[in-house]
Amino acid sequence: MKRNEIAESVQKIVARLIATHPAGEGLRLVGGFRYRLLDSSCRRSVDMDYHWIGDLDQKQRDIHALLQKQLRPEVRRQLGYDSDVRLATGPDAESAFVKTVEVAVFKTDSPHGRIEIPVDITRIPCLDRPIIRTVDGVVYSSVSDTDMVESKVIALFTRSFIAERDLLDLFLFQDKFVPDSATRLRRKLADLSVAPTRAGTIVDRMKNNRIVHIRAIRQILHDQVDGPAAAHVNQAGGPGVVFDHVVAHLETLLEP
Repeated sequence: MKRNEIAESVQKIVARLIATHPAGEGLRLVGGFRYRLLDSSCRRSVDMDYHWIGDLDQKQRDIHALLQKQLRPEVRRQLGYDSDVRLATGPDAESAFVKTVEVAVFKTDSPHGRIEIPVDITRIPCLDRPIIRTVDGVVYSSVSDTDMVESKVIALFTRSFIAERDLLDLFLFQDKFVPDSATRLRRKLADLSVAPTRAGTIVDRMKNNRIVHIRAIRQILHDQVDGPAAAHVNQAGGPGVVFDHVVAHLETLLEP
């Protein structure tokens, strides 16, 4: 198996364990892996994200305990790899907004080395009721399609850096916006104390750094996107088309 195939197999095992265990009750699968697992996204994700409305520290400990106990035998049985589960350490672990459980798999004779997958527990603004999807008979809970795609916009305006994977996801799932998404986004940004002027400034900064963002999107297309889908994007104009389309959409959403 290729490195990305192993990582995705581990993600699926983790997601199934969380979805079928009491420790995962109330957790909503979000982010790029949510798109991959539940919406058949062409982009592979390098991490996992869950939305949780309660105590993040406690839920981090719950998920750590679950995976520490049950992940190793499943990874060994299904993939032949050993695994390790730890609470995140270092400066990032001090964040009050994201709590991470670090999952790693490894095998002494594997050419792939140690494969690490962060499982982040966070909180995103939601206006809709959660939804459920089924995959292979497993019921997964997530936020609504609209809350999901709007969360990608909000991430652009609340992170300290631009994650170009969010731009690509916005391009791929732009049809999930609703007619009143602009109003919804203004409400969410206001709740987060993000001024419209800040959002506009960030979009302007993105435009000024267009070449940098296009280069990063090109790398993501190469590393994380299924070959046929990446070929279609490149034949239609490549990462520049992705960037320009998303920026134009963001400007429309931010119009007063």
